[in-house]
Amino acid sequence: MDWIKWSMGGAAMVLAIAGFVPYIVQVLNGRVKPHVFSWLIWGLTTTIVFFAQLQADGGIGAWPIGVSGFITLYVAFLAYLKRGDASSTVLDWWFLAAALASLPLWYLTQDPLWAVIILTVVDVLGFGPTARKAYHYPFEESRAFFLLIILRNACAIIALEAYSLATVLFPFVMALACVLLLAMMQYRRLRLAQSIVS
Repeated sequence: MDWIKWSMGGAAMVLAIAGFVPYIVQVLNGRVKPHVFSWLIWGLTTTIVFFAQLQADGGIGAWPIGVSGFITLYVAFLAYLKRGDASSTVLDWWFLAAALASLPLWYLTQDPLWAVIILTVVDVLGFGPTARKAYHYPFEESRAFFLLIILRNACAIIALEAYSLATVLFPFVMALACVLLLAMMQYRRLRLAQSIVS
């Protein structure tokens, strides 16, 4: 049974890296323009959830989340440097403020479950600026990246050494959020393509 956990954990890390490397190259080339607010929120929350999952005995299944958290912070840094999406609305600032204001709550709870619940909500808020941008500019985001993140989360869940709400909630909700974002992007791409043809 351990070999399955290690295999799925390894697969999840490979999928995370396989998703991030092309995404980072596309950011550096200017083909993809990530929203700084979303990536900052995702980087912070994912990294903290990694530590909460370790505390809740997530084991090898938590490591892909940790790797993703650190790489996500790097993407946020690149987005800031490259000014990928420098536009921000009042709503984007509200998403960022709500996310940052919620982060200290995980520490106050001293409970990995509450930390994961709070940070999962915060991470979902992080989708706000990207969803707004992807709605208006659906070709400026990578569908392949979000698909690989869905697969990474599925492998990470299988690789978890202990199943509980504290260990499963975050990767499950993030996979679901990515599915919804992909569906919206695909819909918007089709709509824009139809409007160009007609």
